[in-house]
Amino acid sequence: MRFRPHFKTHQSAEVGEWFKDFGVGSITVSSLDMAGYFAQNGWKDITVAFPVNIREVDKINQLARTIKLNLLIESLEVVKFLSNHLTSPLQLWLKIDTGYNRTGISWDLWNAILRTVEGISQAPSLTFGGILTHSGHTYKVSTKDAVREIYNDTIFKMKQVKERLISAGIDYVEISIGDTPSCSIMEDFGEVDEVRPGNFVFYDVMQLGIGSCTEEEIAVAVACPVVAKHADRREIVIYGGAVHLSKEFILENDRKIFGKIALPSAIGWGSIIPDCYVSVISQEHGIVTVSETLFSQINVGDIVMVVPVHSCLTANLMRFYNTLQGEKIGTMVSSN
Repeated sequence: MRFRPHFKTHQSAEVGEWFKDFGVGSITVSSLDMAGYFAQNGWKDITVAFPVNIREVDKINQLARTIKLNLLIESLEVVKFLSNHLTSPLQLWLKIDTGYNRTGISWDLWNAILRTVEGISQAPSLTFGGILTHSGHTYKVSTKDAVREIYNDTIFKMKQVKERLISAGIDYVEISIGDTPSCSIMEDFGEVDEVRPGNFVFYDVMQLGIGSCTEEEIAVAVACPVVAKHADRREIVIYGGAVHLSKEFILENDRKIFGKIALPSAIGWGSIIPDCYVSVISQEHGIVTVSETLFSQINVGDIVMVVPVHSCLTANLMRFYNTLQGEKIGTMVSSN
């Protein structure tokens, strides 16, 4: 099975180098600009896991001249456009919807799937790589068993598509999947040829709730200064709002949680503190509900560590990383 990690989570050339140390040679990104950034940093086999935007055909042609570029399509219309406008060959993957209902051809729309794949096979500049899906609905469940159920359903549907394509004369069909919960929890991937998780590089509060990771495996937190205290509400105000953390939240006991709280330590940060969380968020402000004990311990000017709900969005917003050794690591966003 090929490991093609999704680099949209960290968006960092330096973090990308860590993957090379483990022999990774193929990556996934979410835009052509991101593909260009990582191509400039030595990556030669890149999948853009977002449906082709035909208005970017000049960027597609530019990249396809220098790297092995893999793109996602979900319609015969786009296949025909690429066939007529490409100046370099590239590989296409057919996006299949197995239940997430975001993008892709529904797995049971057989005629549309076959017409699209046949269109790829007939175009001299295009190669059919296989079928690709993202089971994003695993992010909406809260148990490992629920993730396994979605994974098994996804693979059943993908195998149905693969078998029908092979029976129709398509010689080689790979299966590519991509969600972090499935890739973290499952141990037997059967006929899957490629996995594309991204969030696992840091994990976060959402993945912890799903069961994808342990708390100790969460590798990113945001250091936020305390700017005010309100004893009547037993709340503190931090400089850490939607522009830093995003507006992603989880629900726990009917409470919206925009991030969980830990305190700085000599080795980064300590354990997540029970019943302390970012409860309200606006553009720059975060309102943190804390315990009475913690309220008395924290002073204006102190730092609290916010463990993010969704590390992909937080990393994109924050632009830089500071390692526990004091090194500063840039990202694609910070380089622009």
